[in-house]
Amino acid sequence: MPKDEKAEQLNFYRRGRTPIFASRMDQRFSWCCYIPSGYDPSAEQVHPLAVLVHGSLRDADILRDEFIDFSENHQCVLLAPLFPAAINDSEDLHNYKHIIYNGIRYDLILLDMIEELAARYRVAKDKVLMHGFSGGAQFAHRFFYLHPDRLRAVSVGAPGTVTLPDDRTTWWVGVKGMEELFDRPFDVEGMRRVAVQLVIGDQDIETWDVTVGPQSPFWLEGINDSGATRVERLRTLEKGLLAIGVEARFDTVPGMSHDGTGIQGPVKAFFSEVLASVPDGGISK
Repeated sequence: MPKDEKAEQLNFYRRGRTPIFASRMDQRFSWCCYIPSGYDPSAEQVHPLAVLVHGSLRDADILRDEFIDFSENHQCVLLAPLFPAAINDSEDLHNYKHIIYNGIRYDLILLDMIEELAARYRVAKDKVLMHGFSGGAQFAHRFFYLHPDRLRAVSVGAPGTVTLPDDRTTWWVGVKGMEELFDRPFDVEGMRRVAVQLVIGDQDIETWDVTVGPQSPFWLEGINDSGATRVERLRTLEKGLLAIGVEARFDTVPGMSHDGTGIQGPVKAFFSEVLASVPDGGISK
């Protein structure tokens, strides 16, 4: 194959819906993205970036595809990381949700994925939109505590467990010891500058996959005190954020149970409003 033809073929697979690429930082992890049709490699425009964090099923490419309409409407690049289950533990399903697990820092892996993407595409890498549903929401709100400086907005959709912004209880029930564990300060002022959405179906009230039992490796005293259901826990998180001066938009979807696709309407509306508040919809030169 001629050199120019091979280069064109490679470029074809880096437009629109891309394949899943191994992370340059740690090839056990990977990512895919969507590049909107208006992206011009020869132009100087910088496009907004939305990071979409999968739940326990690890359906990263499906989640990305579900936001393609939003991407095209706002010429926003999408990045969907993939954090496989059973890394270093054949029984583990939860690793990334708590940011750190078996010595792996999932926040740093994601930050490097953003840098890797930004090395090839012109994206607003320093201030991203982030949405996570269920397990992805667990990751997203804990990432928010650690890296508010890297977020323009965060959408937290129906997390099974929540970390409250309370320094009287130990991470990951609260934030006591967070700075020592992650070498990151709990930056309340930075958090107040991020647009926050809490979103859930009003029928998301099953408890079988929410209650953490004493036999769980993630058991900590007080972990179930935020409520019996995801709705109750998200309301408790809302109260905790308000207590430290972080205002959050709370959206409920009537009649909806634990369904990530079912809550995406409010998420897209929230992100659209955030981008509308930015000059040129977040696209800059």
